[in-house]
Order: sequence, then structure tokens, then C-alpha cells
Amino acid sequence: MSQPSVSPASILAATVAMTGLASPAVAQAMTPVQARQTIAPFYEMLNQPASKDIQALAEQILSPEWKSYASETEYKGRDAFVGQVVGFGKLIPDLKWDVKEVMVDGNRIIVRSEASGTPTGPLFGVPVSGKSFRIMTIDIHIIENGKAVTAHHVEDWAGAIRQLTAK
Repeated sequence: MSQPSVSPASILAATVAMTGLASPAVAQAMTPVQARQTIAPFYEMLNQPASKDIQALAEQILSPEWKSYASETEYKGRDAFVGQVVGFGKLIPDLKWDVKEVMVDGNRIIVRSEASGTPTGPLFGVPVSGKSFRIMTIDIHIIENGKAVTAHHVEDWAGAIRQLTAK
């Protein structure tokens, strides 16, 4: 007779229930639906940003100490990020960030999305051609007390440049 399979998550849940102790990860765990709702204002900022109040959306979702990491050591704060998003909104009026998948791991929200748009000015040194781009992006947001405190992200901007310069 085979033994029933027991997952590490069920062991952790049973331990927490028996001891009355909750770890921070368990206390802050979200469902995928809650994660999608929590992070929605972030992606709202990125969709046609020239048409909205980016600062207000940033204050809704990002803690004042929020850091956006493009590498292990390089980051920008909330105000610099707001300025960048406003700049992208002017340069790419139809910018769209389409969320494809949301995953949750404790207080981390992992988002796979697709960014697309048609630049109306030079983008990363590429002159205006009327062409559009469509690239994959991955973000890992860390949430504390209902607000994002960090984001680690990767966007395929090299792919955008290839698409904009293709003959």
C-alpha cells in the first residue's frame, strides 16, 4: 500500500496551525487573484502613461522607499521611476504593458508580461520609422503592508531595437 504524498506547504501549514506561530511569508501569502489586484496599479502606470497621473498611481502602489532594480546593484527610486515612465509616455504614446501571467511566492509577485508600442521619437538611438515593437518582460515585485518595496525586472529592449531597425 502506498503512502499518501505530503507537500512541504501542507507540512508548514500544519506546523503553523499546531503552534499558533506564523512566519512572515505565511502571514503575507496572497492568492493569485489578490496578487493581480495588488499589482494592477503598477501596470496601469505603464499603459499609455501620458494620459494619466503617474505620480498618484505610484503613490498608490509603491512605498516611498521603493527601489527598481535593473541589475543586482543598480536601481532607481520611486521619483526617478515616475520620471522615466512619464518620458516613455511622451515617446511611446500607445505604450501597452499586457500582463500574461501572475505567480505568487509568499510576498513576491512574479509577472510575465508583454510591452508593445510605436515610438514617435528616437528610442535608444533608433530613429523614428513608424514601426512598432513587442517584447517580453519579467518583473518580481516584493510587497510589504500592501505596497511594493522593490522590483527586479528584465525587459527585452535589445529585441525592441531589432524590431525597430528590421528592413
